[in-house]
Amino acid sequence: MATTISVNKQNVLELLSTGRNKPFVIPEYQRPYAWTDEQIQTLFEDIWEFAMTVGGLKQNGSYFLGSIVSFENEDGEQEIIDGQQRITSLFLLLRAIYTKLKKGDDSNTEAAQNFINKIEPAIWRTDNLTGKVDYSDILLTSRVVDNAGNEILKKILETGVADERANDNYSKNYILFQKLYDLHCQQAPLKVFDFIYALLNQAILLPIGADNQDTALTIFSTLNNRGLPLNDADIFKAKIYNNLKNDDEKNKFIEQWKALEKDAIEAKESIQHLFYYYMFCLRAQNNDDSSTTPGVRKYYLDNKAERLYAPDLMGNLRTILNLWKVINTNQDIPGETWDNEPKIRKTLDILTSYPNEYWKYPVIMYYLKHRGESSFNEDFSAFINMLASELISRFTLFPTINYVKGDIMKLNVQIASSTKPPFTFRPLDKSLLESRITIPHRNILRMLLKVYAYNHQETLLPDNWQIEHILPQKWQPTFFENVDDTTINEKIEHIGNKTPFERKLNIIASNGYFRRKQEEYAKSSIEVTKILATAVDGDWKLSNIEHRDRIVTSDILQTLKQWEERYNDVIDEKPKPTKEEQEMIDLLKSKGLI
Repeated sequence: MATTISVNKQNVLELLSTGRNKPFVIPEYQRPYAWTDEQIQTLFEDIWEFAMTVGGLKQNGSYFLGSIVSFENEDGEQEIIDGQQRITSLFLLLRAIYTKLKKGDDSNTEAAQNFINKIEPAIWRTDNLTGKVDYSDILLTSRVVDNAGNEILKKILETGVADERANDNYSKNYILFQKLYDLHCQQAPLKVFDFIYALLNQAILLPIGADNQDTALTIFSTLNNRGLPLNDADIFKAKIYNNLKNDDEKNKFIEQWKALEKDAIEAKESIQHLFYYYMFCLRAQNNDDSSTTPGVRKYYLDNKAERLYAPDLMGNLRTILNLWKVINTNQDIPGETWDNEPKIRKTLDILTSYPNEYWKYPVIMYYLKHRGESSFNEDFSAFINMLASELISRFTLFPTINYVKGDIMKLNVQIASSTKPPFTFRPLDKSLLESRITIPHRNILRMLLKVYAYNHQETLLPDNWQIEHILPQKWQPTFFENVDDTTINEKIEHIGNKTPFERKLNIIASNGYFRRKQEEYAKSSIEVTKILATAVDGDWKLSNIEHRDRIVTSDILQTLKQWEERYNDVIDEKPKPTKEEQEMIDLLKSKGLI
């Protein structure tokens, strides 16, 4: 079915008046009204300035306010996807003007009555016969989840009164509009009607109407450049909230959501990402190993959103977040011990330097599925070591983004049913691995250096470390004799010439030569870099790079091999059959059945 989009430029009066037939709704999944006094003052002053210069009663200019993206929902309402801050502020501004006009000394003048009559059908439904206003039938409704402001907005638009002591944005902005109106009335009383006329008739909006929510959201994502875009998690929150049966369930859910959102920010993650990661776990549990990734919103809303309404959803999202608390911000998880295991922490840190996010799916899946096992710490450590070995080997030989995706999806399915899942990745010829590690692809270098560094220290590497070139990239030709530039430039990029180094110390060391930098190396908390302070008595030459190439490469290869052997030993450990089981096996063998 073809998508329909309508775009029709309208002034404020024309647009808001369409609410009489199709009321405006700020849906549940939108964020709360957030405009502050800065945006309110800018809106008012800009329109006033426009009215005084190129607009107003005797001029024909126009002032563009921006776009409003919406779609008509099943109840015949205009559901606002983008522009809720702007349209809400316009309702508050018109209500402030209306209140002042009704209570003003000149309220009975023809001009005041004219604008009063024009504003009324832009805010409220009026009787078609008598024109009488029903102040309780407002053309804008906010349904934002868990937002006390919904009722505050309704009360302000209905009564024209806001609490001076209130701290919500609706009340503060409405009161500010009134104060700005009064101030400009005092300064230029004869120009007020020019301002109102310009606001209603010359301030232009571009309403973009779509025939469904998906299209409207796509338009919004394309147009939006004013902050955080509306995401799938906002919609999921509203869907779950509306599906709950009573206020107690809804209140409990909101508290869970708020806590999850707060903790996710502290862990440098987002709820949107948690849903995305969890999708891969659900797919694995359903034996889905397809390498094609479905859209997150479609995945959760399929089958009447049954995945979204599952009772264990919030708990599993919280569990996934716990993993990222450890990985991203070094937080402890109450009741668990793996988070303080140096082997686990170091391997997870190594994995974070993998060039794409495919490593995350099996790590999350394994943790979510098996963290309750008695041998989890040992099993998890062996598993992530094996995963790191496979990913390092494969990217080193085939440095492309999607090379392992299919294998990862198959591994995820295996994890769903086993604490020791087999790595049935495509066969790999590792004969070139040594030479490729010696001259590594730039996107795998940090991962390789971490492997080497962690073989020599128990603590995690400091944050924000940089890759130090021991022989600097900017070298002096007089330093080398009878060596061509090509050879030198190549050796500089060998792994033997690289080491992890604290950013601050690296800045101090800069592009100095080895003997000048050794003092800074000695201050490093990174053991493999500190060693360089006393490694060579003299200058750092090409022969030193070649020697260190062999040391670093051998160290990394040996580690990868040990990780693989350790894991293979683990999965080969099978419980011995009981006496009865062995007798049955022997019987079946004697009959040629197995």
